[in-house]
Amino acid sequence: MGSFSIWHWLVVLLVIILIFGTKKLRNMGSDLGGAVKGFKEGMKSEDDSKNNEPTQQVGGQTIEGEVKDKTHTKA
Repeated sequence: MGSFSIWHWLVVLLVIILIFGTKKLRNMGSDLGGAVKGFKEGMKSEDDSKNNEPTQQVGGQTIEGEVKDKTHTKA
């Protein structure tokens, strides 16, 4: 009992088509294709934004600073 032959897969495909119908399978396929396309575009735009970010270097100097919070109170 090794791997399935092509006839087993054809029977499985026929049963799936009978259960879900071709219209629903087509809709699921287009939804899956759209999701994959959106994922690829998202990954591509993320890579592009990483490459386009400017890098700031200040001639080997260390810049120290302190952040103070300004609070405004109304009386």
